[in-house]
Amino acid sequence: MTKIAKTIHASFAEKAKLRRDFALIANWVKPGAKVLDLGCGDGALLGYLRDTQDVFGYGVEKDDDNWLAALKNDINVIQMDLEAGLSGFEAQSFDVVILSQTLQAVQNTEEIVHEMLRVGREAIVTFPNFGYWRHRAQLINGQMPVSKNLPYQWYDTPNVHLCTINDFDQFCASHQIKILQRLVLTDEKPIKLLPNLMGSLAMYRLQSR
Repeated sequence: MTKIAKTIHASFAEKAKLRRDFALIANWVKPGAKVLDLGCGDGALLGYLRDTQDVFGYGVEKDDDNWLAALKNDINVIQMDLEAGLSGFEAQSFDVVILSQTLQAVQNTEEIVHEMLRVGREAIVTFPNFGYWRHRAQLINGQMPVSKNLPYQWYDTPNVHLCTINDFDQFCASHQIKILQRLVLTDEKPIKLLPNLMGSLAMYRLQSR
């Protein structure tokens, strides 16, 4: 391994320490799987999956800076807008399609989730839970929530469709989406009691019914 490659791999490992959901997502991805990461940012998640699970992956990213960063990180990345759909990808052409902490920032949620399940045999979706008690407390105090998983102020947020865990459960039920696994975290620790109230981050593994 070259010195540059070692540096890149080390950066993925460091980011994984800051994002425990990377390791949890990796647990849901089989070794050698073909993966599509939507809104991949700088490619850190794909790089981590490549290093730990030996996946073959592509990223999709709209932002110029993130796209260039992913290229520099040696990630196969396509620059395109998710809102335009995934018509360029054949049905069931990926084992897993991932949308990590991006669901709340897309306009056409229904279409994107259905397209994920058309293109992939399974989908992994993670998002900040708007029903988390700290968010509710801030709303009661008359302010829009700001937290680790919702770090933006109301005036500069990219988020357009915030939802709760209960909302997403109902969405899956009404759209014929099977929940294979669900994991709820707060401060990187699993939450089992009252997850819609006590959980700050939701993680779902999905499949079409």
